[in-house]
Amino acid sequence: MATGEKITISVIKADIGGWPGHSRVHPQLVETAEEVLAGAKEKGTIIDFYVATCGDDLQLIMTHGKGVDSPEIHGLAWKAFEEATKVARGLGLYGAGQDLLKDAFSGNIRGMGPGIAEMEITLRKSEPVVTFHMDKTEPGAFNLPVFRMFADPFNTAGLVIDPNMHMGFRFEVWDIKEHKRVILNTPEELYDLLALIGAKSRYVIKRVFPKEGHKIPKDEPVAVISTEKLYQIAGEYVGKDDPVAIVRAQSGLPALGEVLEPFAFPHLVSGWMRGSHNGPVMPVPMRMANPTRFDGPPRVVALGWQISPEGRLVGPVDLFDDPAFDEARRKAIEIADYMRRHGPFEPHRLPMEDMEYTTLPGVLERLEGRFEPVE
Repeated sequence: MATGEKITISVIKADIGGWPGHSRVHPQLVETAEEVLAGAKEKGTIIDFYVATCGDDLQLIMTHGKGVDSPEIHGLAWKAFEEATKVARGLGLYGAGQDLLKDAFSGNIRGMGPGIAEMEITLRKSEPVVTFHMDKTEPGAFNLPVFRMFADPFNTAGLVIDPNMHMGFRFEVWDIKEHKRVILNTPEELYDLLALIGAKSRYVIKRVFPKEGHKIPKDEPVAVISTEKLYQIAGEYVGKDDPVAIVRAQSGLPALGEVLEPFAFPHLVSGWMRGSHNGPVMPVPMRMANPTRFDGPPRVVALGWQISPEGRLVGPVDLFDDPAFDEARRKAIEIADYMRRHGPFEPHRLPMEDMEYTTLPGVLERLEGRFEPVE
C-alpha cells in the first residue's frame, strides 16, 4: 500500500460490561479483544489494530483494505465483542454484553448495538488522523465540535487564511428520527446547517466532505461520526450511545490544533446519569476516562495517529494528555457542580420528549389511574 492507494479506517465500539458499574473496562476484556484482532492481523484480514477504552466502552480501531460495511471486518468486531462478553460474564461485570442487542451476527454490525465510524480514503503523502471516543453521551454531542472544526473561522483559522480551505466543506446531516439525510454546503448554507444541528438529539452530523476543487476527492469523507441510537434498536433505554468519530487533519484540512480546539470549551451534552441528564463533556486522557461522579460527567478522549504508507497505525498519541486542557477540565467540573444542584429538575434532567425511552414511562404507568381532569 502506498500514497494514492485506498485504505479503510474502522472504529467500532461497544459497552459489553462495566467495572464496577458503568465506570471502566476491565483489562481482561482489552486483552481478549487484542487476542482476537491479533489473530486476524496474522491472517491478513486487517492491516493493523489498536484496542482502546473510554469509560465502560471497548473501542476497536482497525485499518484494512476491505472498504466500509465489510461483512468480514464487522464479523471480526462482533467476534471480539462476543469473546470479551464471555469474559465479562465470567467476571460478573455489570451490564455484560448490553450493547450486543442481537443473538447472532448477520453480515453487518449496523443496527446490532455497537457504534461504528468508518471511512475509506486515498492515502496522502502524510495522513494524520484523530479518533475521538465519547462516553455517557449521544451522537449529537459531536455536532458542535465538528461544526467548529470545519465551518467556524473563529476556531479554524485555515478557513480564512488557507486557500485550500477557503471554499469550505459539505456536511451530511442525518435526521435520525425520520431516517433521512441532507447535504449542506458551507459557508453558503451555514445558517441552514446551524438550524438543524442545534437540535442535536434529532439532527446529527454524519460525515463531512471536501468540495469540488479540493485536492482530496469530493466523495471521500474527511470526518465521520457514529450515529447509532441504541433505544431505536432496543425499543427501550439500554444506555447512552457513546459515539465515536474519525477526523483527518492537515494539508487542506483543519490542522491538528484546530481539530482539538473545540474541546477547550466543555459544551453541554445529553446523557450522563441513566442517559437522562445534561452535562459538560470533559476532554481527558485515556487514563482519566473513568466517569464516576454521578456516572460522569461525560468524557471525550482524542487519540492521534499517522497512517503509514503500508496502512499501519503509528500511535496513538493521547492528545488530551496536555495541561493546556486543564482549564477545560476545571470548567467542566464547575459546570457539573452547577448542573447537579438542579437535582431532578430540568434543564439538568432532559426534557420530557427525550425521556421517552428511559425508565420514566414506568413511573408514569404506575400513576396513570390517579390523574384526574382539571375543571
